[in-house]
Amino acid sequence: MDVIGKLRQMMDERAWSTYRFAKECGLPEATIGNIFRRNTVPTIGTLEIMCQGLGITLAQFFSEGETIELTPELKEIVSLWMSMTPRQQTAAKDILSSIKNL
Repeated sequence: MDVIGKLRQMMDERAWSTYRFAKECGLPEATIGNIFRRNTVPTIGTLEIMCQGLGITLAQFFSEGETIELTPELKEIVSLWMSMTPRQQTAAKDILSSIKNL
């Protein structure tokens, strides 16, 4: 996989400059610039931070299929879901299915 190419593609899709990408990731612009200028693959830790800035997980970054960007609302829903019991999750799915069918 071309990690640098995929990062550039994701930045292009968002119309982000290197500066904007650095701000979204909370990384120094020099770090992002060096990765692209030197064409060096970032460490897993740095890549994870970059993915967080993009609103995706590492798994989504490396997946070959379509990725879903985790908006703040989706992150909140996932967090709530993870704190539910299996019974509560079933009830939540039933409610969402009912709403969808309206």
